[in-house]
Amino acid sequence: MELILKYFPNLTDIQKDQFKKLESLYQDWNLKINVVSRKDIDELYLRHVLHALGIAQVINFKDGSKIIDVGTGGGFPGIPLAILFPECTFHLVDSIAKKIKVVDEVVLGLGLKNVKTSHSRVEDINEQYHFIVSRAVAAMPTFVHWVKGKIEKQQINDLKNGILYLKGGDLTDELKSYKTATVYNLSDYFLEAFFETKKVVYLPLKYKG
Repeated sequence: MELILKYFPNLTDIQKDQFKKLESLYQDWNLKINVVSRKDIDELYLRHVLHALGIAQVINFKDGSKIIDVGTGGGFPGIPLAILFPECTFHLVDSIAKKIKVVDEVVLGLGLKNVKTSHSRVEDINEQYHFIVSRAVAAMPTFVHWVKGKIEKQQINDLKNGILYLKGGDLTDELKSYKTATVYNLSDYFLEAFFETKKVVYLPLKYKG
């Protein structure tokens, strides 16, 4: 928890309480339905929560932003972002039912009112969003194909609507056909060794009506 306050010192009491509760909620639910590896549960705030909040170092979502988290797994990056941006709405989607079950219970336990969930493939979701967030669920070309037609026309943020993707390693090949992509190194924002190879890839996408 100190780790979160180190980089996000201006949290409200409600946000501090919600971030604090994450640990016991995930430890409890992970015993019933394994969504986070044992090693990662011990380093939940570093490997999952702070990693998810790397997106918040790249963009400060404006109130009213609509964000979809594709392949959310146990709720990352969606749940930490939903805590940090209570005036934005988050739609957490995963094709694996047991993962969404955990997400639903964590959302309930935190009392988050700005999150909805779907046990679904993203291709079957017929809504549009300002941003699509995810954590390394597929190579960028595959991911872009999955989220076709999901971008909202109206622009309300400092960055143009598009994808914010948490990835690691060398992305040169994967991104070579995306000239408009910007890569942000999380090591520029977070000092911990875990972030040395971690990145946020921002890819603006055009609205297609």
